[in-house]
Amino acid sequence: MTRRLEFDMNSVNLAVITYKRARGRQGDEMGFSSKAAATKTPSRKARGEGHTRRDEILAAAKALFLEEGVRATTIRRIAERVGVSAPALYLYFKDKDSILIELCDRIFARLLARLEEIEREPLPAGQRLRRMGEAYIRFGLEHPDEYRITFLEATAPEPVRFTGHRTDTSDLSRPGAKGALVFSKIVQVYEAVAKEGTRLPYPPVTCAELSFLACHGLVAALIAEPDFPWSDRETLIRGMVEASVRGVVPTL
Repeated sequence: MTRRLEFDMNSVNLAVITYKRARGRQGDEMGFSSKAAATKTPSRKARGEGHTRRDEILAAAKALFLEEGVRATTIRRIAERVGVSAPALYLYFKDKDSILIELCDRIFARLLARLEEIEREPLPAGQRLRRMGEAYIRFGLEHPDEYRITFLEATAPEPVRFTGHRTDTSDLSRPGAKGALVFSKIVQVYEAVAKEGTRLPYPPVTCAELSFLACHGLVAALIAEPDFPWSDRETLIRGMVEASVRGVVPTL
């Protein structure tokens, strides 16, 4: 009886093995093998180092902002471009505004470095204004994508919308502080102009706003209409720099 039971169990096991092999061959013929199925399953990126993943998110967001516009781009679209889930993206940025702010902060940091180089040069205030105006224009034209995102495509995020260039710069981690610090460099030069004895027609902040708007207008026009038959670009840059200074303070 025992030997017969063992024989029956062996027969069952053999039948199961034979059945599984037959199913496997059938699945392979139909394209449903486990290996094929695995290749068809979209995979998420493994969680990487924090700074690397943040850079990937920023790069994806920048590309989408330029392709689809800041307003149309969603956190889900950014996550898809990076290859992570939306909840995983929230581990690095709390919302789309925080991504936009960090992108802008990085751009402002690069512009700030240029202005600080000029700031260290022993120049009269009027000449420093001209050098900074030219540096601003050239920076924008050399980085049109970054300029679009920072100044042309995006509505200022909520934390910055009502403070703008008047944001407190004592804490540079504060949203908008780096942009405000860039602007403060122009204000400081106008304050130096006044200390040198030149009468300003407006408060230093207003003078700086006027100079900024002049330079910004040129950059925005040249970026928005690159194929328009403008005059020689170098002539436009020099002319606008002069207009942004003497149009505000004619005696400089």
